[in-house]
Amino acid sequence: MDPSPYAAHTWELRFASAGRNCGQKHADSVRTLLLVAARADLDTLTRLYRQGAAAERRAVLLALHLLVDSPAVLPLVEDALRTNDTRLVAAAVGPYAAAHLDPHSWRHAVLKCLFTSVPVVAVADLERRAAGDAELARMLADYAAERTAAGREVPPDLNRVLTLTGEQPEQPEQCDEPEES
Repeated sequence: MDPSPYAAHTWELRFASAGRNCGQKHADSVRTLLLVAARADLDTLTRLYRQGAAAERRAVLLALHLLVDSPAVLPLVEDALRTNDTRLVAAAVGPYAAAHLDPHSWRHAVLKCLFTSVPVVAVADLERRAAGDAELARMLADYAAERTAAGREVPPDLNRVLTLTGEQPEQPEQCDEPEES
């Protein structure tokens, strides 16, 4: 007989109610402590993320680097990066993402932060991963050009990240003006 989905471990009930019992200010810390103390496994982390509210999902994302040494739960990070919930995006670019996202996905995560106005200070290991990344520099320059062409403001964090790359993106070649005859 399958266990009832309603027979959660006591710690899981506390995980879900942390915001009500400890206040929103402390809920992330309490939830992270519960996950670590319970040594939540991959199945539990995935279930809590999939079934949880945004605050519970954020706590799972924040705890991943403390519980998982492999890229096994990258789908949770990728799911959070597809949302427009800035709290989830900020949690998704933490230490676990820094350690396990491939360069292409990591670059898109940085752009997602810029696009959704998540401060890039949320991006763990930004300085190391951005250093010398010519492709990231190109993507940032393209994004800035797109924003400028549309008459939109370029996020201030964009220049900070571009500086961290240490690269000057290649400018498209300009056609010379035809000489008047």
